Amino acid sequence: MEFIADFHIHSKYSRATSRNMDVKNLSEWAKLKGITLIGTGDFTHHLWLEELKHTLEDCGNGLYNYNGVYFILTAEVSSIYSKKGKTYRVHNVIIAPSFKSVDKINEKLGRLGNLASDGRPILGLDVAELARIVFDIDENCIIVPGHIWTPWFSLFGSMSGFDKIEDCFEEQTPKIFALETGLSSDPAMNWRLSALDKFTLISNSDSHSPQRIGREANVFNCDLDYKTIHEVLKTKDKNRFLYTIEFFPEEGKYHFDGHRLCGIRWSPKETREHAGKCSKCGKPVTVGVVNRVEKLADRPEGYKPENAIPFKNLISLDEIIADSKGIAKTSVGVEREYRSCLSKFGTEFEILMRAPKQDLLKGLPPKVAEGVLRVREGKVDIKAGYDGEYGIISVFGKKNPGQQNEQQLSLF
Repeated sequence: MEFIADFHIHSKYSRATSRNMDVKNLSEWAKLKGITLIGTGDFTHHLWLEELKHTLEDCGNGLYNYNGVYFILTAEVSSIYSKKGKTYRVHNVIIAPSFKSVDKINEKLGRLGNLASDGRPILGLDVAELARIVFDIDENCIIVPGHIWTPWFSLFGSMSGFDKIEDCFEEQTPKIFALETGLSSDPAMNWRLSALDKFTLISNSDSHSPQRIGREANVFNCDLDYKTIHEVLKTKDKNRFLYTIEFFPEEGKYHFDGHRLCGIRWSPKETREHAGKCSKCGKPVTVGVVNRVEKLADRPEGYKPENAIPFKNLISLDEIIADSKGIAKTSVGVEREYRSCLSKFGTEFEILMRAPKQDLLKGLPPKVAEGVLRVREGKVDIKAGYDGEYGIISVFGKKNPGQQNEQQLSLF
């Protein structure tokens, strides 16, 4: 069966998350979006874990069900540690096939740090050791380095990461077979590194609010069970892993270089021209994803490996509606229009990806239909994000100040 999966989210027990990040709301929004399988997030947190155990129905195949939506057990761990005289900060997503394995992982990690402090715990644990612990407990677990290009907290982060996967995971590297590209990069950027060809690139929302689940996701055509999903990801099976759903990477908040406090937003070329120093305060700018990719790349832009999984860049429907109306996407008018559109087409992804052009023109307000079609064709204007500031994306022209302010204040 064909289905959409979003493996990386957070619960209401993670910092800066919506209080609505619970099973009931996640299930409701998954149905609105058209998501069949979603990660639980935060299984390391005792309160969330108890809620999951009491709420989800065990399907007997490594997945769990609530009200027709399937869940897979996931958590993100932040490792902050020193290695060979340098401090590294790397986030990893752990995917587990059972509560039994989760309990063992939590028991072991709980000896090494305070798992109750945050839904995404911070541990002073070498990533290679984290991988050894997890795989020793259950070899069927999956570890996915999260948002691998984010400057401050990732595998390849410019401020706190490694240049090679092997330097991070050491002898555990052969057990790592999937990487999360993150909001500020898309697969095409990652294709420039030949060292990544053997890995399956996945995309997830890393959402902190129910409305934002699925903003990046994965589309499969396979059996809906843990073992099959594990196999598809490990073998990079193009027949069963159809494509990923992506942000336009410029919208991600670390795409370009810059210094947010000074309002400096630079391309890699501009950063080099200024020797990496902010032209206003003289401090080093935060080096973004594009710059970091260029530094490590051994291929030109536009290169596509033979075994590459395709992808589609999308903008969420509420953003398209808001842009068509010239108002903030949190407004009542946007929500009303959003629900009206879904009442005619069923799900958001049906509108964004599948519905034929003639059906969109008949069933949606004219400007919303035009916006959806423009996004499908990549006809959007984007002011790239930088140094923690989300990019400003527009389908119809310059956004009004209300929309920009709303974008900065949203929970993600």
